Amino acid sequence: MDKRPIGMFDSGIGGLTVLKEVKRVLPNEEIIYLGDTKRFPYGSKSKEAIIETSRNCIKYLIEKNAKLIVIACGTATSQSLDILKKEFDIPIIGIIEPTIYYLQKNVKSKETIGVIATQGTIRSNAWKEKILEKLPNVEVKSEETPLLATMAEQGWTSNKVAKYTIKEYMKCFKKINRLILGCTHYPLFELLIRKELNKKVDIINTGEKVASYLKEYLQNEKKESNNEEKSFKIYLTDKETNFANVAQKLLEQEVNIEEANF
Repeated sequence: MDKRPIGMFDSGIGGLTVLKEVKRVLPNEEIIYLGDTKRFPYGSKSKEAIIETSRNCIKYLIEKNAKLIVIACGTATSQSLDILKKEFDIPIIGIIEPTIYYLQKNVKSKETIGVIATQGTIRSNAWKEKILEKLPNVEVKSEETPLLATMAEQGWTSNKVAKYTIKEYMKCFKKINRLILGCTHYPLFELLIRKELNKKVDIINTGEKVASYLKEYLQNEKKESNNEEKSFKIYLTDKETNFANVAQKLLEQEVNIEEANF
């Protein structure tokens, strides 16, 4: 038993799609969420910049007594996870490993798996390399979809601009078996994405896979919590954003936000 909180961070609103799923699957865990809104977006930054800011986010969450860290960001996972796991003693989980764990149990040979993510994530080739390492008999089709994260931060997830953008981005994914939403902002567009794809396509919300993976991990390591209150705290490095409005709609409740200074 370990009642310390789970630490989680992203560049902005996207990681709340992970928080939402973790809250659902692990209702007795306390969560501390850090939105690094001052440095949003991560997707267009250099690898060195992403590693440094991810390092600082992890240090901040460790100071908040986190028992483990979830990198609830596709870009930070792809660019910094492997390096930072070597630097810190605390367990660190990104969004790629839990998703591939799911794929290993469900994918058949010769399937085509699509991946959409930010420029930084796709150009790192992390998804493709790690999928093919575990599933060498599949085809991976990756595409940069850089507009979506910024649109999500603005709450533009169902308007005409969102519909047109999704329609354009999905044109190259007409013949796939599964589509990985490789940025945690992207589940906010899931309904629009579903309308553009074959109904049989498995659209993979990485937040769901992280939550399932995390539950199994905590059980195996005997680090589960039995907190009675379903609590979470949100810290932002820049509170002057549209974050609160989008967060309240996504989580379907009022949110209190505190400032993180670093």
